[in-house]
Amino acid sequence: MIGFTLLIALVGAERLAELVVARRNERWARSKGGIEYGRGHYPGIVAAHTGLLGGALLEAWLLDRPFVPLLGWSMLGVTVLAQALRWWCIAALGKRWNTRVIIVPDLPLVDRGPYRRFRHPNYVAVVAEGVALPLVHTCWITALLFTLVNLGLLRTRIRTENAALRQAAATTPS
Repeated sequence: MIGFTLLIALVGAERLAELVVARRNERWARSKGGIEYGRGHYPGIVAAHTGLLGGALLEAWLLDRPFVPLLGWSMLGVTVLAQALRWWCIAALGKRWNTRVIIVPDLPLVDRGPYRRFRHPNYVAVVAEGVALPLVHTCWITALLFTLVNLGLLRTRIRTENAALRQAAATTPS
């Protein structure tokens, strides 16, 4: 249980590092005329991700969830791969990566890194982590609840992002 608590703390620290990068990138984007879209759903995303970490800890400790080696180690592997994919996305987008949807006018779409093959690879990482992280310690209730909430949030987020990107593409000179 201590190891799982440490894992959750490490993921929480990683999230704080993401926020530092996002705030720095947000300042850059706004200085270049960046426009934010979908501000209304952002608090829900923050709440869901906070709930993922807190819920997994509470479920593990309060319901005395066991560590099942085959499940736990494989889900830890998926969690690590999800983190790697997330940071690959951050590196590929550079200053344009953000936890918010902020589009800088007149910039072409990024088509390097994982964006070469997928339109929204960061959300693949979010989905994988949302399932895998709680299951490291058999916290299936948290995994299920986060997945259900996240599906609704991602539906809104991806629609918002796609609409913002379409609008930006329509106004970007060829």
